Amino acid sequence: MTRTIVVLNGPNLNLLGKRQPEIYGHETLADVEGACAALARDLGLDLRFLQSNHEGELIDWIQAARADAGGIVINPGAYSHTSVAILDALNAFDGPVIEVHISNIHRRESFRHRSFVSLRADGVIAGCGTEGYLLALRRLATLTG
Repeated sequence: MTRTIVVLNGPNLNLLGKRQPEIYGHETLADVEGACAALARDLGLDLRFLQSNHEGELIDWIQAARADAGGIVINPGAYSHTSVAILDALNAFDGPVIEVHISNIHRRESFRHRSFVSLRADGVIAGCGTEGYLLALRRLATLTG
């Protein structure tokens, strides 16, 4: 199995560190990418780290991952709660999928408690801050071993 991991970030994650830091923290998405890249090197993984505010682009990246990725880490942002299309794309991906949420979505507004992505995810990490990304990479390193 390939050791390429695709990390996908959904809408508004480009504002990480600036948008609601009391919920999402002060780290930027570039900080998260740097930490993920360093850990991926240590784990012997190749990493593609992407962010889009557009549902279709996220779907295109999930479909492209079918060709050469061993796993996907996805923080779909608000699309977690709305996108059957992202769920369908993930269902067409054969490798493991780990869903990440920086905040604990179960301690927030009730509409955030349901995630369509969770129906496909092999694991869900929520409420661990940006460390959740690193936990997800460690898990995928085990699963794609």
